[in-house]
Amino acid sequence: MEARDKQVLRSLRLELGAEVLVEGLVLQYLYQEGVLTENHVQEINAQTTGLRKTMLLLDILPSRGPKAFDTFLDSLQEFPWVREKLKKAREEATTSLPAEMRKLRPKESVTCLASQLTCRF
Repeated sequence: MEARDKQVLRSLRLELGAEVLVEGLVLQYLYQEGVLTENHVQEINAQTTGLRKTMLLLDILPSRGPKAFDTFLDSLQEFPWVREKLKKAREEATTSLPAEMRKLRPKESVTCLASQLTCRF
């Protein structure tokens, strides 16, 4: 998952916890699409509250590969307002990057940033 998408999930974590019920279609869709393993599904379902289930899913998603965020968006069929909020936050995160950084590939971005840093001891 891209750093931008991880940041979006982190910044909306409490809202997602309050608005998304992962039981049902969300969890099953993510399993069907290979984002979650059977063990993930069992671990999430073992949580005692809906909030804990959602929080655990949000902990797992960032490590589940480059398609995890988009697949999560697709899974939110029952929560279109949440999907739109995530898309908007993602778009805002993209447009808030300096123009020259958006043009660079990730490795160049790190090199560019590193060259601008000065270390003081």
